[in-house]
Amino acid sequence: MEFKLPELTYQKNALEPVISAETIGYHHEKHHLAYVNNLNNLIKGTPFESMTLEEIILNSDGGVFNNAAQVWNHTFYFNSFKKGGIAGPKGALADAIDAEWGSFDKFKADFNNAALTLFGSGWAWLVKDAVGKLSVIKEGNAGTPLTKGLTPILTFDVWEHAYYLDYQNRRADYLAALWEIIDWETVSARY
Repeated sequence: MEFKLPELTYQKNALEPVISAETIGYHHEKHHLAYVNNLNNLIKGTPFESMTLEEIILNSDGGVFNNAAQVWNHTFYFNSFKKGGIAGPKGALADAIDAEWGSFDKFKADFNNAALTLFGSGWAWLVKDAVGKLSVIKEGNAGTPLTKGLTPILTFDVWEHAYYLDYQNRRADYLAALWEIIDWETVSARY
């Protein structure tokens, strides 16, 4: 199977000023595309060629894993946003966040702290376990909660290519701004 770069569900400039069209251009059309192309080249003629992306992630290591996980992580990340929208989750996810952290603001602080304290490049994740308990984890490089049997709900990409054009080295400003563009309908449905 040959993997394709997933199309965005919004225009490149739709997330401005939080994420610029220029950043989307580099991040999605160059970095994300490079992971897709690298993965396709690495799996050609191997047993991975007939697997789903998730199967490749769970059964590979090294370059194949890194590129497959980055394709998956980036697709998940880009599908978490939309222009405007509600200020936070509703329904079951909102209730679960309140039960675990006491408030949405405490959850946001914990999530931002995970993203801020991740040394180097990687991802901050809101995940649930098999019984529905929420937690915040951080994964370096191409790490993904799929390998731990966790269900991803939300992620923030903290590789510098995700924010450097818009925020330079101000990771905290980037993280604070991302909360304005989360598609809470999509994210809440993942719970």
